[in-house]
Amino acid sequence: MTVPPSTPRGGRGGRPPETIDPRDRRRLAESPVSMRRVACLFRPHARTVVVVTVLIVAVSVISMAQPFLLRTVIDDALPARDVRLLLWAVGGMLAVTVVTQLLGVVQTWLTTSVGQQVMHGLRTDVFRHLQRQSVAFFTRTRSGEVQSRLTHDITGMQSVITSTATGVASNVTTAAATALAMVALSPRLSLLSLLVVPPAVLLTRRVALLRRDITATRQRRLAELHSQVEEGLTVSGATLVKTIGAADATAERFAATSTDLIDLELRSQLAGRWRMATMQIVFAAIPALVYLAAGFPATSGGMTIGTLIAFTTLQAGIFRPLMGLLDVGAQWVTSMALFSRIFGYLDLPIDVAPPTAPVAVQHDRVRGEVRFEGVRMSHDVDAEKPTYAVDGVTLHVPAGTTLALVGETGSGKSTLAGLLARLHDPQSGRVTVDGIDLRDLDPTDLARIVGVVSQDTYLVHASIRDNLLLAAPGASERELWQALEAAQVAALVDGLPDGLDTVVGARGHRFSGGEKQRLAIARTLLRNPRVLVLDEATSALDTETERELQQALDRLMAGRTTLTVAHRLSTVRDAEQIAVLDHGRVVEIGRHDDLVRRDGRYARLVADRAPAEADRTLAA
Repeated sequence: MTVPPSTPRGGRGGRPPETIDPRDRRRLAESPVSMRRVACLFRPHARTVVVVTVLIVAVSVISMAQPFLLRTVIDDALPARDVRLLLWAVGGMLAVTVVTQLLGVVQTWLTTSVGQQVMHGLRTDVFRHLQRQSVAFFTRTRSGEVQSRLTHDITGMQSVITSTATGVASNVTTAAATALAMVALSPRLSLLSLLVVPPAVLLTRRVALLRRDITATRQRRLAELHSQVEEGLTVSGATLVKTIGAADATAERFAATSTDLIDLELRSQLAGRWRMATMQIVFAAIPALVYLAAGFPATSGGMTIGTLIAFTTLQAGIFRPLMGLLDVGAQWVTSMALFSRIFGYLDLPIDVAPPTAPVAVQHDRVRGEVRFEGVRMSHDVDAEKPTYAVDGVTLHVPAGTTLALVGETGSGKSTLAGLLARLHDPQSGRVTVDGIDLRDLDPTDLARIVGVVSQDTYLVHASIRDNLLLAAPGASERELWQALEAAQVAALVDGLPDGLDTVVGARGHRFSGGEKQRLAIARTLLRNPRVLVLDEATSALDTETERELQQALDRLMAGRTTLTVAHRLSTVRDAEQIAVLDHGRVVEIGRHDDLVRRDGRYARLVADRAPAEADRTLAA
């Protein structure tokens, strides 16, 4: 049986039974799930599923022998003092228990194995599919939603497999076998049970629903409490709280949520006690009615004591499968909603699709000549009148030279750089390296040819060594230190107590901006790309740190084709070409001195930014 993370579920044992979440109904209405597609997930495990079904039926049938053996003990073996019969009956009872438990263990092992394998396939398929999505997908999608699909939803699939499917089969067979056994023991009392058991089951379910709403509210408040902990006690959250002076307000909000939980917990526990009390009354009343009926000659039908005890045992056991079958509708909708959410991600079209027949590349022969040929790119391509971030750009960057992109914010510089790294594809035109369209290159080959160093350096929460090995898993210790030396960060790493094994912290918070950038440069150096994209790599740094980092960048750029995006004109003055962008179009192109003499857009940018850059230099 499956539920969303914040929704309680139930049955006996203090948990309320399931109701259908309206969100699941809406999801299925919008994105219905084909049963054929669900069945395909289990096709590789068809034999195991058949074996599990057989085991479920076998356990239900074998367990029905227990009350008949109990009747034999009470009615025959004990009154007649027949030790031999008593030993056989008691041994049979023990054997039934041992066999059903062993079969239950095998069933659990098989269903869990199937569930884990299906989960593994779905999890890896979704992860790989999302990895192939363009950056635009991650820009418009909350990271928490992606994580929820990969963890909560897919984890819920195991419950679908191990509880929903097997639970329905088990409950049906158990209820049917129990009902037949009850009729075999006493048709008259079975008729009484048909009148009493269904209302008792429905009453028990209705009482349990009273607790569901309280528990659901408590779960939501707990989720809010967890969110407040995550927001206030992480590196970024704690920094924000301290810098804006929101510590008291945050603490008060946390305290208010915690206070609400006290009241909800009290109400939940009291509701649970009323539920349990009602259930106990119901469970005691039904056997009492059976005993009463058995005491009257008109209704007893000459029933023996053993038959009566066996019958009441069966009657008590029929509650669980009937309660489970009442939840089938909610289980079904919830399960299908989970499949719908997972399939929804698997069905996402890939904006930046890998080529079906990639062009073979010999990396030692790549020169790094880059061309943009009539490139147009819009981030809102589905709009009626899309706005183009890059509009008809044609540029040629000879191998081993540097092209700098300048312009006002929003002029299309980073979008153009992203096209070279194939973070997105143009709607028209093409981008080539050595005459090969990037769309015809295998993503692995492209990553070896084009290296990127951006302003937002990302370091995973692992050691320096692990971060470097992401770029070159087979790199030796010597190669790691050579890359660090070239990036002018070897001395820093060598001075750390754990050296290369130093953990960088969440997003590299242990290091300064300049240090993180140099580690990123070292990581890029390990890949030895022929084409380099520097997207605002030094814009967030102070002048002194920028000067030090620029020396590392100069080493990185040596002999490579480089596309540089920069706001600071000091970082682009020595470029062989400077392209000035305005609203996605190239309005000027040339060297620094030539563009200044033209007294055009670039000259105005220089004039506007020169005082600010001079102030930064003096401040340093």
